[in-house]
Amino acid sequence: MPTIALTPASSLPADAADAALAGRIWRPDLDGPSVVVLRGDDVIDVSRSYPTMRDLCETADPAAALRAATGERVGSLAELLANSVADARDAGKPWLLAPIDLQAVKAAGVTFAVSMLERVIEEKARGNPAAAAEIRTEIGKLIGDDLSKLKPGSAEAMRLKEVLMAQGAWSQYLEVGIGPDAEIFTKAQPMSSVGTGADAGLHPVSTWNNPEPEIVLVVASDTRIVGATLGNDVNLRDVEGRSALLLGKAKDNNAASAIGPFIRFFDAGFTLDHVRRTTVTLTVEGEDGFQLEGASSIAKISRDPADLAAQMIGPNHQYPDGAVLFLGTMFAPIKDRDTKGGGFTHKYGDVVTIAAPELGALVNRMRRSDECAPWRFGTSHLMRNLAKRGLL
Repeated sequence: MPTIALTPASSLPADAADAALAGRIWRPDLDGPSVVVLRGDDVIDVSRSYPTMRDLCETADPAAALRAATGERVGSLAELLANSVADARDAGKPWLLAPIDLQAVKAAGVTFAVSMLERVIEEKARGNPAAAAEIRTEIGKLIGDDLSKLKPGSAEAMRLKEVLMAQGAWSQYLEVGIGPDAEIFTKAQPMSSVGTGADAGLHPVSTWNNPEPEIVLVVASDTRIVGATLGNDVNLRDVEGRSALLLGKAKDNNAASAIGPFIRFFDAGFTLDHVRRTTVTLTVEGEDGFQLEGASSIAKISRDPADLAAQMIGPNHQYPDGAVLFLGTMFAPIKDRDTKGGGFTHKYGDVVTIAAPELGALVNRMRRSDECAPWRFGTSHLMRNLAKRGLL
């Protein structure tokens, strides 16, 4: 079985000493979560100043606010990371959670040409991975696989739409891929995401699924993009392929939203422009010895991250507690795993590592969603816990 060994060196950004990194931990002694800041290898609980991550994100300058915050040391980062691995956890000691709490969890789909083509293929294959290879070749001949220079909603994109419709090749995925409106959907409920080291969930009904390595933007309620982290937008390809109306079943399952390890807030050394240049890498290691590697370059995204955030939040759609937004991925796993032409699908026990030099690494083991730790600590539980601790 592939092992998960979380260490500061493997989990943190390359320039962690200069980064404003905030996270959340579970404190068994308080029977609840706390917002923390990293100071070297020390993990400092700053929940007296910021009871929720939402409160920190809503400040005028979260990076500056985090650096100025004081609090209680709860342990070393090395200790907390080691105790964050689900199958090696001591429930009496603190561990890392997803670094968000009250924010809405949203995602943008079909934001890269490659993933757009794969969604078209899923739709036409009707959830059958064996049919995907042939359809992939046919679609590629018709529209190619390099649409990176095509601006969604432009006159050129609309002319391509007309050509595809005339040839009977139009798809709802092409509509959101090159049309004026982005696909923005609800990935998970607030408080339901899992953090690094946790088991991530695959619905047992699925036999064709994959990880989606993504950047996750952190957006305040006033529309400011204040930071970023990493995410795995776990996807059931067969379920969504049967019908786009099954998107909720394909995306929103127990432990199917993994986010972390920390939020990196924007400052002089890390901005949205750094996000635009980031390459996210993916490694999947299976108990069967299978290994898959891939990468997703944000520079090749079809819609700018700021445009995606603006389509999510603004005059027509508000989030009083802010939101986080998965930006989508260009990674589409087609490497055969078991049979020629069968493509890739997860097996239970796969270890998935999603990493970026500026954001560190998010590591999870894939389990059945009904075998992952059930989600039992919601917003009401958080409010009662914070009130009991005198933080509200």
